[in-house]
Amino acid sequence: MKKKEVTKTIILTCIIGVILLIIGLASRNFDYAGKFYQIYLNGNKLGVIQSKEELYALINEEQKEIKDMYHVQNVYPPSGFEIREYITYNDTLTTAQEIYETIKDKESFTVEGYTIKIKFKDDKNKELYLNVLDENIFKEALTNVVTAFIDKNDFYAYINKTQSPIDEVGDIIENLYFEETITIKPTFISVNEKIYTSAIELTQFLLFGPESKKSTHTIKQGDTIASISETYKLNPQEFLIANPKYKNEQSVLAIGDKVDVTLINPVLTLVESIHSVSDEEQDFEAEVVYDSSKPISFSEVTQTGIKGIERITRKSQVVNGEPNQGVDSVTSVTIRETQNEITTKGGTRPSGSYYENGRSWGWPTNRPYIITSGYEYRWGSFHNALDISGTGLGSQIYAARDGEIIAIETGCENIGYYRSQCGGTYGNHVIISHNGGYYTMYAHMLQNIVVNIGDTVKRGQVIGYMGSSGSSTGPHLHFGVSIGEPNQGGTWINPWSLYR
Repeated sequence: MKKKEVTKTIILTCIIGVILLIIGLASRNFDYAGKFYQIYLNGNKLGVIQSKEELYALINEEQKEIKDMYHVQNVYPPSGFEIREYITYNDTLTTAQEIYETIKDKESFTVEGYTIKIKFKDDKNKELYLNVLDENIFKEALTNVVTAFIDKNDFYAYINKTQSPIDEVGDIIENLYFEETITIKPTFISVNEKIYTSAIELTQFLLFGPESKKSTHTIKQGDTIASISETYKLNPQEFLIANPKYKNEQSVLAIGDKVDVTLINPVLTLVESIHSVSDEEQDFEAEVVYDSSKPISFSEVTQTGIKGIERITRKSQVVNGEPNQGVDSVTSVTIRETQNEITTKGGTRPSGSYYENGRSWGWPTNRPYIITSGYEYRWGSFHNALDISGTGLGSQIYAARDGEIIAIETGCENIGYYRSQCGGTYGNHVIISHNGGYYTMYAHMLQNIVVNIGDTVKRGQVIGYMGSSGSSTGPHLHFGVSIGEPNQGGTWINPWSLYR
């Protein structure tokens, strides 16, 4: 063969070979492109598989325990699992079984559900995440929380917009909301995380908090809701929230029954804005007058005392079943005038004897007022005073009895916040020493206190003005009475004992 022909043959052979190679590669690319999948776990490559469906089916088949535990139809790969479509001409593949064996030893598998994010108002950096299988579990739990604090009929009347209008007296819910920002979204949840599978379990968490230890009490002869609450340092309202089958404090208890006495520590903050109109009795004063024409032994009630009635319209807030300390008194209309009781005595009034006006203790605020917290247990600690509100920010505060000013605090902002330590949590305050070893405290006042240490004051004298300083959630007066100096060995007593 001539040299020229040989060269042509070689070139032709090369061309044919290249063509065959291109055809072969093209054919291979056409057959396998898009049929391989690169598997990653937390960013690390685990291998290449041909069928992702096979891997999903294997996980679902092998993880029967998870399916039974959570009553779900499907189990999914772990968090951090990723599949990417992969084109390769390498025949080396990893089996679905090998991938499964690798991931099951590294991470927990997931189930389909919802994650709830709770962002707290008082701490912008504080967030809480809850997991549920079904969003209806969370919705039902929220409803349970609301109806723990609010009568069910009132709640459904509010959300269905069927509340009856106020006819002379009564109340309606104007607004109802949680202070926290709550969002819910579908996701895949790792089974090594806490997953709430029932509304009852989630309700318990939302009402009692993450660290609550369940406590119960077996009812015995003589037990009442009040006595059980006292024993376990609960407010009766807190008992009723923990035991919703009892409607009020007078409910009958069955001997042998178990009741929940766990301290409530709500995770969420339910705010109920209420518009109310009520007829409230106003107590009368007892006066003593002297008639020199009568013998000294003469003493007679010459005018019967009659309690007045005021129709009071208020807008107030209740937070997790507890009245907010600040209450706005909108209007007050007199339905019946108060008539003081007058006792006539013979002779002349002894000089300096103000005690003979029939009542030695005067009320420390204007009227009408409302008691937002009594002398009682409240969320696990004892509230050793009366919280008096309703007369408004800046309204007068009066000395309850003659005495001497022994302590004053004026260094707190006029608007405080819950758990503020200013003034030892009392904010701006005054302490008065009285005869008989009594002391009175007037707390959460405005800074413009009008008396000084060492001043002598009379019953009914203005000493300052109602504020919301220190640990306070609204304008009110914290009125405490102590036998012995407060915080110096004295003992707080119920202020009502001085007026009843």
